[in-house]
Amino acid sequence: MKPRISVITLAVDDLPRAVRFYRDGLGLSTEGIVGEEFEHGAVAFFDLQAGLKLALWPRTSLAHDTGLALGPSSATPMSLGHNVASREEVDAVIQQAVSAGAQRVKAAGDTFWGGYSGYFQDPDGHLWEVVWNPALLPPE
Repeated sequence: MKPRISVITLAVDDLPRAVRFYRDGLGLSTEGIVGEEFEHGAVAFFDLQAGLKLALWPRTSLAHDTGLALGPSSATPMSLGHNVASREEVDAVIQQAVSAGAQRVKAAGDTFWGGYSGYFQDPDGHLWEVVWNPALLPPE
């Protein structure tokens, strides 16, 4: 398998609220909710980086599309990592998320491996790690 991940989909309970959080609160670019004319079709896409999008889709629609039973949501099966260029940017991004309605899970601090990171949960409970990793600095 060649790694060609182009969309990361987060299942959400309230699509308009989730769009407001990511668009208005975090400043991610989107055309808004599309596909509302189709049953289970409403979705919002956000540009992340070249070739990668974040999709927000109602949990009920994802369950319907996959044929899986709608189960309880949980924050711990995975986290999304957002690598930034400095310790100060870690603090700023977490504060921006909290101001937009996220819950601070773990205050940012030094890590055992020489970096700096903290965690927040979006309004649907998705876990994000904001990290400054000196070994994996993002491109400018």
